[in-house]
Amino acid sequence: RKVKGGNIDVHPSEKALIVHYEVEAMILGELGDPMLGERKECQKIIRLKSLNANTDVASLARKVVEECKLIHPSKLADVEQLLYYLQNRRDASAEKKEKPSKPKDPPTFEGMEIDEVANINDMDEYIELLYEDIPDKVRGSALILQLARNPDNLEELLINETALGALARVLREDWKQSVELATNIIYIFFCFSSFSQFHGIITHYKIGALCMNIIDHELKRHELWQEELAKKKKADIHPENQTLKKDYEKTYKKYQALVVKQEQLLRVALYLLLNLAEDTRTELKMRNKNIVHMLVKALDRDNFELLILVVSFLKKLSIFMENKNDMVEMDIVEKLVKMVPCEHEDLLNITLRLLLNLSFDTGLRNKMVQVGLLPKLTALLANESYKQIAMCILYHISMDDRFKSMFAYTDCIPQLMKMLFECPDERVDLELISFCINLAANKRNVQLICEGNGLKMLMKRALKFKDPLLMKMIRNISQHDGPTKSLFIDYVGDLAAQISNGEEEEFVIECLGTLANLTLPDLDWELVLKEYKLVPYLKDKLKPGSAEDDLVLEVVIMIGTVSMDDSCAALLAKSGIIPALIELLNAQQEDDEFVCQIIYVFYQMVFHQATRDVIIKETQAPAYLIDLMHDKNAEIRKVCDNTLDIIAEYDEEWAKKIQSEKFRWHNSQWLEMVESRQMDDSEQYLYGDDRIEPYIHEGDILERPDLYYNAAPDGAVSPDFFGDYHLQNGDLIGQHPFSTSMGVDGFGQSPGVPGRPATAYGYRPDEPYYYSYGAR
Repeated sequence: RKVKGGNIDVHPSEKALIVHYEVEAMILGELGDPMLGERKECQKIIRLKSLNANTDVASLARKVVEECKLIHPSKLADVEQLLYYLQNRRDASAEKKEKPSKPKDPPTFEGMEIDEVANINDMDEYIELLYEDIPDKVRGSALILQLARNPDNLEELLINETALGALARVLREDWKQSVELATNIIYIFFCFSSFSQFHGIITHYKIGALCMNIIDHELKRHELWQEELAKKKKADIHPENQTLKKDYEKTYKKYQALVVKQEQLLRVALYLLLNLAEDTRTELKMRNKNIVHMLVKALDRDNFELLILVVSFLKKLSIFMENKNDMVEMDIVEKLVKMVPCEHEDLLNITLRLLLNLSFDTGLRNKMVQVGLLPKLTALLANESYKQIAMCILYHISMDDRFKSMFAYTDCIPQLMKMLFECPDERVDLELISFCINLAANKRNVQLICEGNGLKMLMKRALKFKDPLLMKMIRNISQHDGPTKSLFIDYVGDLAAQISNGEEEEFVIECLGTLANLTLPDLDWELVLKEYKLVPYLKDKLKPGSAEDDLVLEVVIMIGTVSMDDSCAALLAKSGIIPALIELLNAQQEDDEFVCQIIYVFYQMVFHQATRDVIIKETQAPAYLIDLMHDKNAEIRKVCDNTLDIIAEYDEEWAKKIQSEKFRWHNSQWLEMVESRQMDDSEQYLYGDDRIEPYIHEGDILERPDLYYNAAPDGAVSPDFFGDYHLQNGDLIGQHPFSTSMGVDGFGQSPGVPGRPATAYGYRPDEPYYYSYGAR
C-alpha cells in the first residue's frame, strides 16, 4: 500500500486546508509480483480553529507540515501562503449572517475520538470488532463512524451489507450496555440520513423505530435520576451531616456526567428522526409513537444545541393540527416562554418561529398573553434580527379585541410609530401596517398614537404616498369618540379633496370612511359638500353598478353622517338622492349592511322638517320601512321602528297603516285563528246555514275594536295602545313601547345626536388580513 501526496487547497467556507492524496493498493503473488492493483484519490481536511488575525502564520505552517505526514516538507512555503490567505479572507458569515436552515451536525464526543485513522480498505477488521466485547464494539463503531462522516465513503459503505447488518444488530441488542456504542452506531446511520436517497436503507433496518424506543427510555431514565437527586438534596438539608452532603455532591457530579453523554445520544437520535421526517408518512408514524410528547419533555434541558434541534423538530410538526393539539396538552407555551429571550441567537430565532406557528391558535394566543410573553416580544422589536418575526406574533395577538388594550401598557406603540415614520419606502411593510391597523381599533392605543404630532405625521405620509393601508389605520383612529376625533377637523378639506380628485378606489374608500366617522357638531358639512362639489359625486355613485359595492356602501354611510345637519339634509333631498337610495335599496335588498345604512339615512332625513315631507309625501320610503319592520336582523328592526314612530307622529294616514301593521304582527296568531274560523263559518254560510254571521274583513276588525280587544289573548295589544304616545321632534325617550330603557334612543345615544347603527356583521373587513373599522 503506497500513499502519494498531492495538491493543497483552502477550504471554500471554513478556516481549513484540504490535502489531496492518492492511495495505491497492490496484491502481490507468491513470488512478489503484483497480481491486482487499485488506486483511489482521497482528501484530508486540516481544520485551523486557532487561526485569527494575531496568529504567527510561519510557526503555524511549520506545525502543520510536521504533524501531517501527507505534506512534504518542501511545500512549507505553499502552506504558509495558503494560511496567510485564510487569515486575511473575509468571513462570509460575519458579512451577512443567514440563519441556518438546519441545526449543526453533532460534534465529536467521547467514544468517537480515537487515535487511529480509519481506512476504507480495513472495513473487514472493523466489522470483526463488532462481534467482540463492548470496548471493541465501541472502537469498531468509532472507526466506521470516522469513515461515514466523509460523504465520499457513504456509497461504498452502503453496498457493504455485512457491515450495515452487523451495526443494526449490535444497536438492537446492546444499546442499553453502552451509551457511547449506541451514539456511534446511530451517528453512522445519521450520516446516511442526511441524504434522501439513503433513507430506504435506514427504513429497511428499522433504525427509526429503534431510535424512538431509545429516546423514550432515556427520557424516563433522566426522570429517575432527577428523583434520586432530589431525594439526596432533601436529605442534605441538615448541615451537620457531612456524609450526606458529600454523598449528594458525588451523586450530582455523576448525574452531570451522565446527562452530557445522554444528551449526545438524544441529539444524534433526534436529528436522524428529523431527517427521516422529510417524508410525511414517516412523520405520521412518529406522531403515532408519541414523538411530540417526547420532544416537549426534552424542552426542560439546558443544552443549547439539543434545544435548537428539539424546537426545530417541533416547528416542523406544528403545521399539523393534531401535533399542535398534542403540544397544547403538554403546556408547550409555558416551556417556550423561558427561552424568550435567551443568549443563543439561533435558539431564540427558531423558538420565535415555533411561537409564530402556534399563534394561529386562539387558545394558544391567550396562553401566550397569560404567561407574560407580550412585553418580552415587544422588547424584541428593537432588535433588527428578531423584529419581523416578533411583529408577526404580536400581530396575531392583536387580532383578539380583549388583548388590544394591553399593548397600551408596553412601549410597543412608540416603537411602531418610529418604524412607520422612518420607513424609507413609499408603502409601509405589510406586517407593520397590519399590526398598526389592529391596534388603532382600541381607544387607549389611539390616544398614544395621536400623542404629540402623531396624527399630523400619519396624515402627511398617507396623503403624500396615497397609501390605502395607512389611510385604513387613520380611519380606525377616527372612529373613537373623544378628543382624538376633534383632531380631524383640520384634515376634513384634505380628505374631501381626495374623493373628488379621482384617486385610486381603495384609497378613496378609506378617505370616505374616515370622513363618515366624523360626527362632530362643530363641523359645517354644507360648506364641505359645496366647496368640494361632493353632492353630484355622491349621487352618481348611488346608481347600481356605477362602482364596487364597498365604495357605494361608504357613500351611503357618508350621506348618513352629513344628513345629521339640517341644511345638508335639505341640500341632498333637493338633489334627488332619496329616490336614488330607494333604487339602491331595491338592488341590494339581500345585503343587510346596505339595507341598514340606507334606512339610517331615512331616519336622519325624517328628523328634519325640511326633508320630512319629501320622505313621507314624495317617496315610497315609508312603505319600504313597513315591509322591513319585522326583518330578521335586529339592527334593521330597531332603525325601522324608530323611523316609523317619527313618521306616524307627523302623518295620520301613514300612522294608521303603521298601527295596522303593528297590530297584525303582535296579534298574528290570534288573527290567523279568527280568520280560519271565519273561513270555516263562511263556507257553512255558502251552503245555506243562516245562523252564521257573514265573513268579516280585516278592515272591519280594526274599525270595531270593541268586538275583539276584550277577547284577545294575553300579550295582545290594541292599535290604540300605539296611538297614545305623542312623539315630539323625533324624541323617542320612553315615548313608545319599543324605546329602550337606557335613557337614550335606540342607538345608545342622546336624541340630539343619534348614533350610527351597528349592522348584523359589525365589522366589514375589505381583506382577510386586517381587522376593520369597528361598528358602523
